Amino acid sequence: MSELAVSWYQVQDWAVIWLPIIFMGLIAVVLVYTLRLMPRTKPQEIKPESSDSIGWSDGAGVEEAKDELREVVEFLRDPERFRKLGAKVPKGILLHGPPGTGKTLLAKAVAHESNAKFYAQSASSFVEMFAGLGASRIRRLFREARKAAPAIVFIDELDAVGATRGADISGEKDQTLNQLLVELDGFGGGEDLVVIAASNLLDKLDPALLRPGRFDRQIFVSPPDFEGRKHILGVHTRGKPLATDIDLDVVARQTSGLTGADLANICNEAAIFAGRAHRNVVQTVDFQAALERVVAGMQSRRVITDHERRVVAYHEAGHALCSQLLPSVEKVHRISIVPRGQALGYTLNLPEEDRYLKTQEELMDYLVVLLGGRVTESLIFGQITTGASDDLRKVHEISRSMVTDYGMATNLQSKQLPASDYSMADATRRLIDEEQQHIADEAYRRATRMVAGHRPLLEAFAARLLESEVLERADIERITAEYEGEFVPRLRLEPLAGTGNGRPKVAASERHEAGSA
Repeated sequence: MSELAVSWYQVQDWAVIWLPIIFMGLIAVVLVYTLRLMPRTKPQEIKPESSDSIGWSDGAGVEEAKDELREVVEFLRDPERFRKLGAKVPKGILLHGPPGTGKTLLAKAVAHESNAKFYAQSASSFVEMFAGLGASRIRRLFREARKAAPAIVFIDELDAVGATRGADISGEKDQTLNQLLVELDGFGGGEDLVVIAASNLLDKLDPALLRPGRFDRQIFVSPPDFEGRKHILGVHTRGKPLATDIDLDVVARQTSGLTGADLANICNEAAIFAGRAHRNVVQTVDFQAALERVVAGMQSRRVITDHERRVVAYHEAGHALCSQLLPSVEKVHRISIVPRGQALGYTLNLPEEDRYLKTQEELMDYLVVLLGGRVTESLIFGQITTGASDDLRKVHEISRSMVTDYGMATNLQSKQLPASDYSMADATRRLIDEEQQHIADEAYRRATRMVAGHRPLLEAFAARLLESEVLERADIERITAEYEGEFVPRLRLEPLAGTGNGRPKVAASERHEAGSA
């Protein structure tokens, strides 16, 4: 018994000592095996002569950005010419702007034109749950690029790893960003290596990334203007059989504010529409249908009741009436009560020119247009519906920006009042709410007077919509001329008569209201 007892005690001692060690060893083996099974993201290499490479001619509509990048191309082609003058290639170029404007396309064009190797990787691939993996991948990316110099490293969506440090609890993103900073200008620097990054959120990036010596140049890639849109449409219609009556200038004018990605989508959708109709060429009607689908969404097959259809018709007629009678608002090109996307109907306003400034009166007129549908529902049916939810959201955003961002309030005209300013007094916040409510209420009153004072035009729009479901620009102009006559709109920035300081004192929405002089 004593020998068995001694043996049992020995087993207990052995278990107490060795079982935890064995357990920890098993955990280590599992972790190592897990790391080996994790996907290894290898940077994408695009050679200048490959099918994925593109040239300057493929990057239309971004001429200013291309002019900035041509200097980098010339340096990579002939670095000795610049080194004799003591010049150095910019270490980093940051492309920022709205999504779809062609930032990735520009980086590929630089690689092709400079005959340099191009390594592309998304910043999100550097972010992992295990500390040190992101930094290791950055070291690997730059190591491969330096071996192939002259080369270009392209990091897409830089904000995924380049956000301001200190907000990450785990510290993995901060460690990854630190490694990127070291590679950009630290001890691992190299010659003939250019880093190009793209981001949509410039204000979220860490200040250490943006200083000279890391990203020496910051290039804003804006949506294309009229000439740029024409060139983009020309690029994306290559190889597509177009009808002889298609005028790309008209399509370019109708797509103001759209990005290059949107225009590429429109061209592709137009070709799809032509194929569905078994046509051999793409016609103007295909481009119109494609524009409608991209802007308003895909046509829905939902069935609505006759009452809802009538409500939608009057709602859209109210928007169209205010748009037609206010000269500062973009003209109505199409009214439809055919459900598309989440909307049961829509009024399509398209600008006739590229504009970058808005006056206070123009913003007030746009608020009147947005509230025209809600006002019409209340006036015709004596009740309101949920159909104006998107209009009310836009009214809130615009009126709030007028007060806090643009200084267009009555008593708050000399400073910005950002919502993130926690030092703002409660009295100031209350004043902001009051000013915003005053702007929205004033627009609602003007919309009410306008709709009530032009009831025959409203009924004509609604009746034609219920009859044909869609009204085009020519129909809208003809109905407006029949009930309101022809009037010459004022220039948008022209001061009204009787204003001594050159600034309009009466909003343009009052020019065609009932009872106005």
